[in-house]
Amino acid sequence: MGEHVEVLCDHNQDGERVHDWLLGVVVQVDSKMIAIQFQENVYLTDGWMVPDRVLWCPKTSKNLRHTTVRRPKTRPRQK
Repeated sequence: MGEHVEVLCDHNQDGERVHDWLLGVVVQVDSKMIAIQFQENVYLTDGWMVPDRVLWCPKTSKNLRHTTVRRPKTRPRQK
C-alpha cells in the first residue's frame, strides 16, 4: 500500500474527459484485486463518475502499470 501506479482509465484532464494513463496511489490490496485512489475524477466504462475516486483493478490487468514516480521524502522535524 502507498505505492504509486498508473491506470489506463477515463478521467478529466485540462477540462476535457480523456482515456489515458493516470497516476494514483494503491490504498488497498486483496488476493486478486488492487484499489487505487486518484486526485482527479475518474469514470467507469459506462460513463458513471466514481464518487470516492477509487477504482478496483485485477492485479493482472493490462490497464495497470508501475511508475517511476516516488513519494517525496519527509524531512526530520527541527527542534
